[in-house]
Amino acid sequence: MIRLFKHYIPYPLLFLGVLDMFLLVVAAEISWVFRASQIGMSAGSIFDRPAPIISFAIALEVALIAVGVYGTEALQSLRFAAARILVAISLGVIFLSITAFILPGITLWRSNSLYAMLLSICLLMILRVMLGTLLDSDVFKRRLLILGAGARANRIAELAAKPESGFVVRGYVNMNEGPAAVKAAVKRSDIDDLPQHVINLEVSEVVLALEERRNSLPVTDLLTIKTTGVHVNDMSSFLERETGRVDLDSVNPSWFIFSDGFSAGRRISTVFKRSFDIALSLLMLIFTGPIILIFAALIKLESRGGAFFRQERVGLYGQKFNILKLRSMRADAEIGGKAVWASENDPRITKVGNFIRKVRIDELPQAWSVLKGEMSFVGPRPERPQFVDDLQTKMPFYAERHMVKPGITGWAQINYPYGASIEDSRHKLEYDLYYAKNYTPFLDILILLQTIRVVLWPEGAR
Repeated sequence: MIRLFKHYIPYPLLFLGVLDMFLLVVAAEISWVFRASQIGMSAGSIFDRPAPIISFAIALEVALIAVGVYGTEALQSLRFAAARILVAISLGVIFLSITAFILPGITLWRSNSLYAMLLSICLLMILRVMLGTLLDSDVFKRRLLILGAGARANRIAELAAKPESGFVVRGYVNMNEGPAAVKAAVKRSDIDDLPQHVINLEVSEVVLALEERRNSLPVTDLLTIKTTGVHVNDMSSFLERETGRVDLDSVNPSWFIFSDGFSAGRRISTVFKRSFDIALSLLMLIFTGPIILIFAALIKLESRGGAFFRQERVGLYGQKFNILKLRSMRADAEIGGKAVWASENDPRITKVGNFIRKVRIDELPQAWSVLKGEMSFVGPRPERPQFVDDLQTKMPFYAERHMVKPGITGWAQINYPYGASIEDSRHKLEYDLYYAKNYTPFLDILILLQTIRVVLWPEGAR
């Protein structure tokens, strides 16, 4: 993987994205030349029209990212990829229309765009047919040696067995820690020279998956391995990179303290984030105001009670604030104000409420909280004080998720289906901690784009 602005991107995805961008430029240029020949106009050079060509390629590349063309399913299924590409092209039309409205003359002509989009579909699908399973092969995967043969090493073995895995394990070394969960592990006593063993296996990374480091950490060998150019990684950092979340089962306070994250260099990023929040919340309130009012009227018609409801939530540094949402449940959903987790097919949810939850329309009024500075567009989901008090006693590092502003959408929301249980909260916390630790404007933009995918294909909305 390559680390870009603190976020890990697999090499196959980066490679595919660069090729897609190149093909989109090719499609735009061919369409321009073709249309020019149709009307008897001189096509000229591609350098005479950089803005229309580049704007087309960027708009469609952004749409490809937004609908999940680079997700696991799209990489493993041509049928799935074709469906997502078609949706991305349609979304690209919207992006280009907005661009043409804001900056007239910077985009392709409509006839050019039509030809370019049809050609783009063909080229993008041909690329995926030609590459076949190459992107999923061992060519792009890192070669690992795992030091350890217990439960932690077995977790890595389970990750390696998944189709989307970005690594292959060349071997396991039993460091004499106790019972071995990985039967294929080689005993440390059977290896005369561990650094040479690493070289013989052509390993690019060594991962420490030791159950107990005391008296089992081969410091001298690891130093030699490190100086040969092989990367040495601990279990927690390895899992963070591979899963996009902070693994609560393997981390400890010292890892948070000494790892790269929670940087003080966020001041500029924070100013950018707040400026972006103000601008986007104003636009959102203006353009979605009619939608909010229409559904507010439908809610009033369907059930008794107000169309909106306020609820106390926990925000930045644990401070409480009131969130504003469209009401999706019956007015008597919580007797006596007692907090109750939402469940699948919850009978308290109204018909209109079920729809607005699936397409996230109930979240739109939260733009007011963003404008006031109580929330951001991107961040951990704000929870109710009763749930926070309970969860802080049941899982470690829960308070650390409040080191960033809560958001309407977030890393947990786009990576984990909606859940309403202690176990679901634990999984979401792992994603929230990853975001809090590695926040950059780049990650915010990526999350906002991926939110489009979640809205188009709702998963687990309750």
